[in-house]
Amino acid sequence: MTNQDSKLVPIGISARHIHLSQAHIDILFGEGYQLTVFKDLTQPGQYAANETVGVFGPKGGFEKVRILGPARKESQLEVAMTDTLKLGIQAPVRESGNIEGTPGVRVVGPKGEVEMDKGVIVAARHIHFHTSDAAKWGIADKQVLKVKLNGLRPLTFDDVIARVSDSFALDMHIDTDEGNAAGVKTGQMAEIIG
Repeated sequence: MTNQDSKLVPIGISARHIHLSQAHIDILFGEGYQLTVFKDLTQPGQYAANETVGVFGPKGGFEKVRILGPARKESQLEVAMTDTLKLGIQAPVRESGNIEGTPGVRVVGPKGEVEMDKGVIVAARHIHFHTSDAAKWGIADKQVLKVKLNGLRPLTFDDVIARVSDSFALDMHIDTDEGNAAGVKTGQMAEIIG
């Protein structure tokens, strides 16, 4: 594959974070509370909020976990495998939004706390494709791709899920464990090789 033919995608390393429903935001921060924008993320309309919460499992937890906005239909905590050890839970690798049968955690905010009965996942690695990028490269929604990361310790992932939408910007999402394993940082490029 020549450079002209290369299918290069920017890497976004996703640290542990939480998506909250408005009902949970109301409990944690006060009735009618609206999240405030800390910084915009690569996906249009998505942002890291100024607000953070504590999350706690049976063995331990994390303070100051960043909330990503806007509010979602259901709350979901996304962690790396190493985080599950500290929490003391076994979270499955899942696509975002697929939270049935997953463990929960206790979430603590400044005004209250919530016992999530489900919603903790290790996010399946994936690439967001704008429809035009997917069409250009002949990639279909939900297609499983092979992607090479040329970091300090190059490695290839065989199970990267393509997610295609008019509302997406081209971006590969991996978690901190995966980024550290390959020795890559946000903004570096990954190459789709199959």
